[in-house]
Amino acid sequence: MKKEIVKPKKKLGQHFLIDKNIAKKITDLLYPKSENIIELGPGTGVLTDFLIKKKINLKLVEIDNECVMLLKKKYFNIQDQIINADFLKVNINNIFTNKISLIGNFPYNISSQILFKILENKEDIIEIVGMFQKEVGERIIATKGKTKGILSVLIQTYYNVEYCFTLNEQVFHPPPKVKSAVLRFSRNNRLTLKNEMLFFQIVKSGFNQRRKILKNALKTFDILESEKTNYLLNLRAEELTIEDFINITKNVRENKN
Repeated sequence: MKKEIVKPKKKLGQHFLIDKNIAKKITDLLYPKSENIIELGPGTGVLTDFLIKKKINLKLVEIDNECVMLLKKKYFNIQDQIINADFLKVNINNIFTNKISLIGNFPYNISSQILFKILENKEDIIEIVGMFQKEVGERIIATKGKTKGILSVLIQTYYNVEYCFTLNEQVFHPPPKVKSAVLRFSRNNRLTLKNEMLFFQIVKSGFNQRRKILKNALKTFDILESEKTNYLLNLRAEELTIEDFINITKNVRENKN
């Protein structure tokens, strides 16, 4: 029987993983107790081959119609678990209502959007194992210095992050122009912040003018003065911990008008 081939589509940012040893290594990063798994962008099913062997509830979310047709032929017994949709537009609670693990080779051109989607669903998504552009992976796990940015702080506020290993370009088809990183996130114990939207605004404003000390970067916010806040506001965003950002947020005098 002739093997069906799906040509990777540049507009979808597709770089199919082709190394089965790497695929097994990635799927083995899921915690043993993981039950409800969403595979984002299964493509031709290299990760799926190993996921279907696990005792889990599995759903595949794939935007590419051609890949969906291939997957339904390849995994005839789980056709009803294959969802032809754009993950960014999917209501995750329509897939699973219990605690969810997310795994996938995330398209590099929408990796930031995927991360913000994860943050929107942080009370449901408790674990992520994903492939990212190496540079993005290094930013996500950064705790200090110039690599640290908005996503570093926002993701680490709610997830423990771990850089698992680096992937060379040759394990993908077509090979990307950059190396890739495999990361694992696990939900920490922090509850959703009471003033989360303001917290996000503070973090974004701080890093959008990262060369400035926070006193200048955050001058549009009415921040109550104290010994602690005055000290923090004389630092740059990259020098603050998550708790420092939370502290500043708590001391913003919100406009009641």
